[in-house]
Amino acid sequence: MNAPLLYRLPSAPAAAGLHPTVLARLTALLAGGAAALDASGAFPHANFAALHEAGLVALVVPRHWGGAGAGLSQARRVVAALAHAEPATALILTMTYLQHLALGHEGSRWPLALRERVARDAVRDGALVNALRVEPLLGSPSRGGLPDTVARRDAQGWQLSGHKLYCTGIEGLRWLVVWGRTDEAPPRTGVFLVPRDAPGITIVRSWDHLGLRASGSHEAVFDKVALPLENAVDLRAPADWAPGAGSAAEQQAQALHQAWMAVLLGALYDAVARAARDWLLEFLRQRAPGSLGAPLASLPRTHEALGEIEALLRHNRVLLDDAVAAVECGEPPPAADSGLLKHSVTAQSIEAVERALKLCGNHGLTRHNPLQRHLRDVLCGRVHAPQSDAVLAAAGRRALGL
Repeated sequence: MNAPLLYRLPSAPAAAGLHPTVLARLTALLAGGAAALDASGAFPHANFAALHEAGLVALVVPRHWGGAGAGLSQARRVVAALAHAEPATALILTMTYLQHLALGHEGSRWPLALRERVARDAVRDGALVNALRVEPLLGSPSRGGLPDTVARRDAQGWQLSGHKLYCTGIEGLRWLVVWGRTDEAPPRTGVFLVPRDAPGITIVRSWDHLGLRASGSHEAVFDKVALPLENAVDLRAPADWAPGAGSAAEQQAQALHQAWMAVLLGALYDAVARAARDWLLEFLRQRAPGSLGAPLASLPRTHEALGEIEALLRHNRVLLDDAVAAVECGEPPPAADSGLLKHSVTAQSIEAVERALKLCGNHGLTRHNPLQRHLRDVLCGRVHAPQSDAVLAAAGRRALGL
């Protein structure tokens, strides 16, 4: 039994790369290979070749650099459509979109020439980019602390050394946006732009996760990687990275980035839950136990259980629609509200898939049925920063005025 291939998108005007037939073709292509990618954990090179051919890798790149200049509603539609079919590909693309958003912001501290180079590489070659932030000892920098990845000055520029975990898409990236610190006293922290093919980079193929197996989120080790001086694209005193620090324009950019991240990750995991729901509908229509003499879809208790899933998915859509509308009106929600959006949509997506599993029983855990894959994939939504404990604690402090 196969799940439907097409994610039914909310209606929206056609735009570059968003013609329904383009998304239908790509969704069918990705869905056809999803089970094999899950089994092998191989990087989805063919998927990204197809996405580049359709102009979707550079969808968010500003028009003046050759991209489509798409906004959040269009990016959400693409991520949701692809995630319904193969969510690891959608996750890697999401991370690239978030970097392209930052490159296009007028207040970016990056040198203009490097911003343009990364953007035009995406347009010309479909080059992917992602941030590398997590470390064995530091964990996620969103929880504070100085990174152990260190850049030391020499006569030519910088030498970067360190160790990063969970480098999503590392096998297919062209550019690495690496979080590190300088060896100065006091140190500065920030971002170093590193070409993936620079000498001194070793990929440790350690990614063997339960879900999103094709995301290729392996480790990267940097051993005195030589970088030009200008590739330290954004270095600041550590305190200047704290929430609420920086100019009003920088705080607005941060809120915008958090809103995009919450919406795109939320859309991704919501799409996984919808794929699970779609498979479940076909299963219930076809499964007719001999003791019943009719399909499971005929039972009133089935209708009620499905209604619970529909309520969760509708709540997701309302939350995502509301956040997109706020962003496109030029008023992105505060970062704390974006965190709550991510928490709520992720939790409801997981609950929807768990309810689907409960309704179909052992059939849902059978490897040749996709529901068990959807369950493994949707659980990965919990690990993305900001994580729920931090989000809820921040919301509680805000409610108390602390």
